[in-house]
Amino acid sequence: MNDIWQKIKLIGKDAGLRKRVLFVLASLVVFRLLANIPIPAAAGSNLGNLFSNQALGFFNLLTGGGLSAVSIVMLGVGPYITASIIMQLLTMMSERLKAIYHEEGEAGRRKFNRYSRLLTVPLAVFQGYGLLVFLERQGVITGLSGFDFLLNIAIVVSGSVLLMWIGELMSEFGIGNGVSLIIFAGIVASLPSVVVQFVFTYIYPEFDPSILPALLAFFAAAIVIIAGVVIVTEAERPIPITYAKRVRGMKVYGGISTYLPIRVNQAGVIPIIFALSILIFPQVLVNFLSGSANEIVSGIFSVVGTVLNNVWFRSIFYFILVFLFTYFYTAVTFDPEAIAENLQKGGAFIPGVRPGKSTSEYIAKILGRVTFVGALFLGTIAVLPLVMQSLTDIQSFAIGGTALLIVVSVVLDLVKKIDAQVSMREY
Repeated sequence: MNDIWQKIKLIGKDAGLRKRVLFVLASLVVFRLLANIPIPAAAGSNLGNLFSNQALGFFNLLTGGGLSAVSIVMLGVGPYITASIIMQLLTMMSERLKAIYHEEGEAGRRKFNRYSRLLTVPLAVFQGYGLLVFLERQGVITGLSGFDFLLNIAIVVSGSVLLMWIGELMSEFGIGNGVSLIIFAGIVASLPSVVVQFVFTYIYPEFDPSILPALLAFFAAAIVIIAGVVIVTEAERPIPITYAKRVRGMKVYGGISTYLPIRVNQAGVIPIIFALSILIFPQVLVNFLSGSANEIVSGIFSVVGTVLNNVWFRSIFYFILVFLFTYFYTAVTFDPEAIAENLQKGGAFIPGVRPGKSTSEYIAKILGRVTFVGALFLGTIAVLPLVMQSLTDIQSFAIGGTALLIVVSVVLDLVKKIDAQVSMREY
């Protein structure tokens, strides 16, 4: 506890670190203000009655209530996340993009991020159009002319791009990942309303004793989720590394031993965010097409919507997405071949393993085994609240568990980065 207070005092004393923290706080305040400014077509409207749909409930949670307020940032950072997913998928198919992302250093990363930002705009147009048409069919917005519709799409797209820009400014001038912090702020801002709704539905004015076992199970699961996320996030598999001795003149260099840490959850919270993005928009699209004037199209997508809204199907699909995205994001961000090449260039080797290809295969084998544990844990812990919601029929459980998972992961990452900044200034 004393160590924590010492670091808080250091943040207050260090001007540079204090500016970073204040910049993050100011950016989050701006985000919350934007989330409560409605688009012109829906001033005074509210989508509260539509959130029995699980997809819209998740989406509203990630936008911090921006969707329920029909605000100018009701798309949130969803288009940017989708663009990032597409760009990272393309690195698996394009050698040029892979070279830009992995081999050209910081300049390559900036170029890659520029491509992601450019792709965000058409995706935001597509998603904004689909969402506005859906809201129009639900009667939330009415009487729009063609020009008014285009104007509101432009406003929604601009809001999403503005939020993306704020997130990147937070990453550059603040502390932590800006996009993750925006999602974190949205979830934290939404939690009080979820708790109040739960209390007035199940506890006040008349408490139903039959839900007590479910409540106890939920709180126990919340403790398990928090403990599990902390343990898995901190867990790592060390690979021993030895540097060869080199003699230069009268001095001997190298000969030291260290280790290469392979984290169990190398991908962090990103697979959950990716999976939610993929899980949400097909359901919104199906809801949009199921209201089509064409009876055949309407009938087909009504059946598809029934399947997608089935809790057990959605849980299995969600688990598979989280599991696959954990492997995918780990493969994109951690390249065993590049690690092996860098070790060989630095005169380092893994005891008992030949340098070069053998080292790459050895690291890849360990990475695959460790990632399997992390992916299995993330997938299981992500669908657990959905299963509890299905068994207890309490809607708050499904949203609360996923929110808890994201919040804990983002807080851990933020604490690590603050600790790194504090340690750097101490030295």
